[in-house]
Amino acid sequence: MSTLKSLSARYLPFADAASDGLPMGQLLRLSLFQVSVGMASVMLLGTLNRVMIVELSVPAMIVAIMIALPVLIAPFRALLGFRSDTHKSAIGWKRVPYIWFGSLWQFGGLAVMPFALLVLGGDVYHEIPFAGEVLAALAFLMTGLGLHMTQTAGLALASDRATDETRPRVVALLYVMFLVGMGISALIIGGLLSNYSDLRLIRVVQGAAVVGVALNLVALWKQESVRPMTKAQREKPRPLFREAWSDYAAGGQAGRLLACVFMGTIAFNMQDVLLEPYGGEILGLSVSATTLLTALWATGALAGFALAGKRLAAGSNPYRLAGAGILAGIWAFSLVIFAAPMQANILFYAGAVMIGFGSGLFAVSTLTAAMTMPARGTAGRGLALGAWGAAQATAAGIAIALGGTLRDWVGAIATSGAWGEALNTPATGYSFVYHAEIGLLFVTLVILGPLVRTSAPLTHTDTARPMGLADFPT
Repeated sequence: MSTLKSLSARYLPFADAASDGLPMGQLLRLSLFQVSVGMASVMLLGTLNRVMIVELSVPAMIVAIMIALPVLIAPFRALLGFRSDTHKSAIGWKRVPYIWFGSLWQFGGLAVMPFALLVLGGDVYHEIPFAGEVLAALAFLMTGLGLHMTQTAGLALASDRATDETRPRVVALLYVMFLVGMGISALIIGGLLSNYSDLRLIRVVQGAAVVGVALNLVALWKQESVRPMTKAQREKPRPLFREAWSDYAAGGQAGRLLACVFMGTIAFNMQDVLLEPYGGEILGLSVSATTLLTALWATGALAGFALAGKRLAAGSNPYRLAGAGILAGIWAFSLVIFAAPMQANILFYAGAVMIGFGSGLFAVSTLTAAMTMPARGTAGRGLALGAWGAAQATAAGIAIALGGTLRDWVGAIATSGAWGEALNTPATGYSFVYHAEIGLLFVTLVILGPLVRTSAPLTHTDTARPMGLADFPT
């Protein structure tokens, strides 16, 4: 038995994430909320954008704006987390109310989503101007708010229950479960929508809403203990973090790091709203075949995490690893571009994997740099990670809207014949966006350069246990 325990602790990636306060059974049950969030992310960023553009013939610019709405809510995650930290109730619950109401928002958004999309696509007759746009925007906003509220409070609850030693591995497990949820949901949703129809779309999206609520209910059941608060405790003023933000903003490398994260995220995410429609419209792939791209992206991202974990454990410079992720992204978009003229689906799928690999390596490396950045005054790691998340999420929302807009604008000019017969093809708009992403990746390398020169490799005081999958930064 002792031999089996030692083998499991050594080879199973998250065997040492459990503790007395958070046993493995409860930890795995709690991680189900990440599966729910991953499923909702697949619906918003993968399946629905393809359905709107190809099956419902909605302009890509409108689709990009719709999908960007929930992403732009993400910068407020720091505020949501802070409010759950300081939430006051008679029974002492802090996280459960936010997880529950986040689940309700997510359920409500997905429940009305298919009907809003059918109105937006013109399949439902109405005389109200902009009814489809308004209804779809509300559905995406509701889903996005619920998604971010649930994930923020859930991660905070897991962090509360974990010990100082197991906390990084617990949160890492939850993040990997998010990617696993995305991959599994992409395969299931793609299979269910292989024979597309409006009725099937309604059933699949509303079924995802019900499954999401069920998973979140199972996840939060008896996870937070009741700690009654007195009236004096509830009336105590909430703390402020204005001074902490000022201390963090005064850091020398903080601004350049956030600029690098912002620009790199735009470069990697402009394709989010276009990759699946590109496969459907240009390469002629089915809905199920293009939904597989999300699973391929998640696989590439996990590979990027694995490489980052191994190299960071050896003391590699996180900024150099971020540069390697940028170079992988340049190769990835080159493969996607050449897939159309060569009609090579294998290049398209390989490009999707490389995009996930490069973006994952870039995200983990820059996040590690934020975690190891020296604190100033009252600024701590939590504030640094919050700033990283705000820059990353805001850039992702801008990138999605920008990608769809550029595709429509350039595509309209190209198909009008203004640029000649050679460029008079629907692929021109997509190709322009992918070339723009390559250019932005080179700009990100320029911003990253001084950080590489002025930083030192990571040093590890604990060399007894190597860093594995369970130690990935989150």
